[in-house]
Amino acid sequence: MKYLKRCTVIGIIFVLITGTLAHFAYQWSGNHPIIGLFTPVNESIWEHIKLLFFPMLLYSLVLILKFRKKYPCIISALCFGMVTGSVLIPLFYYAYTAVVGKDLFFLDISIFLLSIVIAFWLTYHLTLSCRLEPYTVLLCVLVCILVVCFMRFSYYPPEGILFEEPTGK
Repeated sequence: MKYLKRCTVIGIIFVLITGTLAHFAYQWSGNHPIIGLFTPVNESIWEHIKLLFFPMLLYSLVLILKFRKKYPCIISALCFGMVTGSVLIPLFYYAYTAVVGKDLFFLDISIFLLSIVIAFWLTYHLTLSCRLEPYTVLLCVLVCILVVCFMRFSYYPPEGILFEEPTGK
């Protein structure tokens, strides 16, 4: 359990660092279309969810390979964490911008960090409690749906506020 806790903290740090670097990867790559599937291609809130989702997905695959026998509920917990973290980013963003009336860079960064911490905190506790084990297949399907949506909407976004660039950016 102590090792799982340490891996959870490492995961938070990993996602924070790789997500931050991913913010610039598309531009650094010369707008390479493959890189854009996994990193933001614009400043929309939808694209910024990738900053949490794909680094956490990568780290989750490592944790699953390492811990699936010792912690059989880690798959459902990690999938729930990824989905929850992905939902929290737009939820927190639209909540604070509705109150403040504009977006603020330090709050955007705080939302990113808070969403990562909550996603991993939930993952840790749900791995130990096994409360979501009956929903493993459903949660894995949700993660797969998100992957497909990121692939499709990176270059062909639907209409909607989630896919529009905020006016303050």
